[in-house]
Amino acid sequence: MIAVTGASGQLGRKVITTLLNTIAADNIVAAVRSSEKVADLAARGVQVRKADYAQPQTLTTALQGVEKLLLISSSEVGQREAQHQAVIDAARRAGVKLIAYTSLLHADRSPLGLGVEHRATEAALKASGIPFVILRNGWYSENYAASIAAALSHGVLLGAAGSGRIASASRQDYAEAAAAVLTTNNHAGKTYELAGDSAYTLQEFAGQIAISSGKTVSYQNLSEADFAARLKQAGLPEGLAAMLADSDSGAAKQGLFDDSHTLSQLIGRPTTPWQQTIEDTLKAL
Repeated sequence: MIAVTGASGQLGRKVITTLLNTIAADNIVAAVRSSEKVADLAARGVQVRKADYAQPQTLTTALQGVEKLLLISSSEVGQREAQHQAVIDAARRAGVKLIAYTSLLHADRSPLGLGVEHRATEAALKASGIPFVILRNGWYSENYAASIAAALSHGVLLGAAGSGRIASASRQDYAEAAAAVLTTNNHAGKTYELAGDSAYTLQEFAGQIAISSGKTVSYQNLSEADFAARLKQAGLPEGLAAMLADSDSGAAKQGLFDDSHTLSQLIGRPTTPWQQTIEDTLKAL
């Protein structure tokens, strides 16, 4: 039996949908806070179990009978270390035999502020005594594609990544990697650095938006502080704005670059071209 935490999220859903291609639905557990958000998965036969980071007893119950667990990192930056530790402790109590964890690309040396909690979780896994595999995910191409509508509206893509190269891949690519690790053998003890096959600067990303849309879009590079301020002006919460600006600053230091092609090797196909994500986003606007 395989359980996926954060199953109602964008990545978790894709992982479960991918798993359904090869294993029986009743062998999959969607561990979520709200069952209403995964009613469609329940309708397909997936087991839905309540799992609340703030209620450890729900975590232990949710993981009963589970052999392999995909611990998708929490979306609550600043609370991740404690939340992930609660899941690891529950997995130990439930007798889980393997934990796969979605960490950050090159977490051990990442210049991104997000790396702090990921390093703490990796250390907790190593101390747990439970066999584990670390999936160090790079950036989702969708992260930058989310800015396409605003870039078209203003004719400019804002950022603070300078000339840093970003090797992103689609959420589906990362979901297939997780599913592959959960459904095949000999992954325990391994750390995978996962990133897209090709990389780009944000100036190149803006240029591709212009080519694909037929509209004028340029890239404006800002300081980390100025970019954070502009994001707050656009209505983002201060914490999120600061995190995104810090991540761009980390990208400027090559924190989101990797050319090992480990992700494409793991999923058995080339990663989704970032240009394709731009095209798909434009079609959906």
